[in-house]
Amino acid sequence: MVKTYKIRVSGQVQGVGFRPYVYMLAIKFNLKGTVSNNEYGVLIFACGEPQNISAFYKKLINFPPPASNIQNSLIEEIESRKFEGFKIIPSEKGGKLNLPLTPDFAICDDCKNEIKNPKNKRFNYPFTTCVNCGPRYAITENFPFERSNTNIDEFPMCVDCMEEYTNPINRRFHSQTNTCSTCGIDLVLINAEGKTVETSKDTIFNSVAFLLSEGNIVAIKNTSGYLLCCNAENKNVIQKLREKKHRPKKPFAVLFPSLEKLQKEVEISQNEKESLTSTESPITIISSKNYTGNLALNTIAPNLKQLGVMLPYTGILQLLANELSFPIVATSGNIHGSPIICENNEAFEKLKQVADYFLQHNLKITHPQDDSLVKLSAKFQQKTMFRRSRGFAPNYMNIDIQSEEKILAMGADLKSSFAYYPNSFLYISQYIGNLENFDVYNRFSSEVNSFINIFEQQPEVILVDKHPLYQSSQFGKELAQKTNAKIIEIQHHKAHFAAILGEHHLFKEKVLGVVFDGTGFGDDAQIWGGEFFIYSNNSIDRIGHIENFNWLLGDKMSKEPRLSLFSLASEEMNDVLVQKFTSTELKNYSYLKKNNQLKTSSVGRLFDAVASLLNISDYNSYEGEAAILLENSIDNYNLKNCKNYLNSTDVISANKIISAVYKDIQQENSTANIIANFLFTLATSILKMAKKHHFKYIACSGGVFQNTTLVDMLLELAPKEIKLYFHRELSPNDENISFGQIMYYLKIKLK
Repeated sequence: MVKTYKIRVSGQVQGVGFRPYVYMLAIKFNLKGTVSNNEYGVLIFACGEPQNISAFYKKLINFPPPASNIQNSLIEEIESRKFEGFKIIPSEKGGKLNLPLTPDFAICDDCKNEIKNPKNKRFNYPFTTCVNCGPRYAITENFPFERSNTNIDEFPMCVDCMEEYTNPINRRFHSQTNTCSTCGIDLVLINAEGKTVETSKDTIFNSVAFLLSEGNIVAIKNTSGYLLCCNAENKNVIQKLREKKHRPKKPFAVLFPSLEKLQKEVEISQNEKESLTSTESPITIISSKNYTGNLALNTIAPNLKQLGVMLPYTGILQLLANELSFPIVATSGNIHGSPIICENNEAFEKLKQVADYFLQHNLKITHPQDDSLVKLSAKFQQKTMFRRSRGFAPNYMNIDIQSEEKILAMGADLKSSFAYYPNSFLYISQYIGNLENFDVYNRFSSEVNSFINIFEQQPEVILVDKHPLYQSSQFGKELAQKTNAKIIEIQHHKAHFAAILGEHHLFKEKVLGVVFDGTGFGDDAQIWGGEFFIYSNNSIDRIGHIENFNWLLGDKMSKEPRLSLFSLASEEMNDVLVQKFTSTELKNYSYLKKNNQLKTSSVGRLFDAVASLLNISDYNSYEGEAAILLENSIDNYNLKNCKNYLNSTDVISANKIISAVYKDIQQENSTANIIANFLFTLATSILKMAKKHHFKYIACSGGVFQNTTLVDMLLELAPKEIKLYFHRELSPNDENISFGQIMYYLKIKLK
């Protein structure tokens, strides 16, 4: 007996080829009806034999399209309806949006093959996409995900593209981003004077490759923003890029033309390969100590034994790679510290003193995004997210929360992101940057307003950090006044702890929270950064911290590791200090230290002090430089040879650790061994704290846990009865604060 059913599917089901897949399944199971997008996801009406509908539903839910992520589904019998065949019909939005936003996907193998095939109509067409790949979030103005809500709508499909779009057996059946060289997006190559050099799609990438080989810097507009590119084997042009971009030492990412080229020059693990070739296609940090190619390694990543690499993830980058015989630097198109640029006029105006040439196109980018960045630890291949952006943002599926309130979390300032919970789903923005930069602040505020407009929901609760001077907190408070929203301040490190609890769904357990980072405004108005918390029964309490030491000269302390050493140095280390400070500085800083009232427990500054004492770094030219150089000064370690710098007392004293490091230096112990001892001391202290308070679960957050050697050491040292949790889907740094603020507000008793 023929019956009619209504099926609703929610999750990441728009812009992933879901409706075409439903259509093909319906035909296979001899069903009639319709499928459409709506504000909840995908809506299906299916008419047929009950056993066929049951088989159709099971297949759909258990074997959905590869890029989809089903969160919920519902099937119910309804009053009988009549349909002529099965059709994909236009979306109808009957209410406010309540579905995940579709992130950008790396170009698929089918599209890669088409653009390099001279017999294919998309040969050399850089904006080739299908239902399985291409830009989504970057080019979307509104949702549901339909062509009319994207910037692709400015390019009406030609007859051939429309035929593909309407052909059920074609890979581009109902592909909303479908274009070709006849009807699609145009490229143009111009020089720094603004004169057109090349427009032909058949020769333009060969021209760009030649310019790169000749030592030029080319600003390339990708589908999520501009990249500044140059020959990664040419030391002189890389140095020129550093000087013009005002980025003296921070490492650059390198784009390899192919996986085969990468593997010929450096060994990578299977997990690193899977990361590089995933649909997110992030920059992946790999070891460069066995590198055998011709990269100008020390100019790309000064004093580092690691390299951030990526593979072509768009048609633009793939077509360029097809013309390259060498890897290229591919770094964010901006002046250091500013947000990534996405508009042609702005790029030309701000980068014409940096780039020699510009490869531009006329597709508007609504949500510019940096490349995401991940690293896998050497021993345990523990994945750590360093930057969560293109490919991952703006969704976060892994949640277990329910609230009727519309909640906006403003995050922190240095590694800013914001999180919004306006419906049944949680959205975490892409990494935005340091809000002290005016342009970054403007990008942050415009993205917040964009989310509010997309979801047509004003926040009812706005969560901010307790730091009184954070730009994100000031913006949140101003927005709360405008919208009459409730404003809640949440302490920085408690938000970190709530973030790791939320990521691993640990709210039913008793958990030791270890939050090690650079700085955060504490509940006692001191600078926290080395905190131990207990979570139990929806409550977080601080149960310990690194013994406080002097916080000197405000933000200058985080920029000059030598100041952290000065704060922690005993009198016996004067021989070291006189080499790092002038007599006037020593006099003035000694006075400040003697009369200082502001204290800190910062493990980030402890790392700085160790780095300075070991003569690794006295000044940071980029955030976290000393800590990164410190980790890169140790290749491996043997736990049997490590010693603890602290005695059996419960106090974790930064001063004692620095004194022990100094003694090791006097005894001519190697730098690598001293660093291993230092990390061993921190790891042992964490496990001792867990043992003292009888914890079976330890959850670690904060930027210090981007040190993958420390993570590996903890995993190796932990007894079987203790379970360790680290961030995997979110960064351990301040990017997770916005998520943690929401978790804290919804799961922790506000005191």
